[in-house]
Amino acid sequence: MTNQMPPNLIDKIQPIRLLILDVDGVLTDGRIVMNDLGQESKFFDVKDGHGLKVLLRCGIDVVWITGRKSTVVEHRARDLGIQEVHQLIWDKVQVYEEVLERRKLTAREVAYMGDDIVDIPLLKRVGFAVAVNDAVDEAKQVADYVTRRDGGRGAVREVCDLLLKGQGKWDRLMERYFS
Repeated sequence: MTNQMPPNLIDKIQPIRLLILDVDGVLTDGRIVMNDLGQESKFFDVKDGHGLKVLLRCGIDVVWITGRKSTVVEHRARDLGIQEVHQLIWDKVQVYEEVLERRKLTAREVAYMGDDIVDIPLLKRVGFAVAVNDAVDEAKQVADYVTRRDGGRGAVREVCDLLLKGQGKWDRLMERYFS
């Protein structure tokens, strides 16, 4: 499957060992639903979730970094087996650098997905920068890849599949489902 990807994209994807995701606008469609009691709900795409579980199973770890704090995010992360979630983060670059240092990773081994101007500093630092289809234009301009799908609507799954295909793990994974 990698032969259908441009060589420069394969070069960016092959070293990736960690996918860092923004939450609102990437894992969700950006809407925040609050009831009269102030309880928050978000919409997550089940296919995005399955893509993340498969990515983890194939050896690519996942970290979430978000500027908001939400119990819903904690529940979803736990449900998917995401071990590292950073909420109420105003300086995503600082957390990113701490994650790299702690995990002994280089920028080239990290992919980041964002959707807004606050994501640009990270998009400019990672080995593989991804903006969702409905991201602001400024984020798209610095991205290595812009998804066909919108945030919260399959964009994360698209990138999970792309990473696995670009690393040559897709065909082996599919054997599990077709055997």
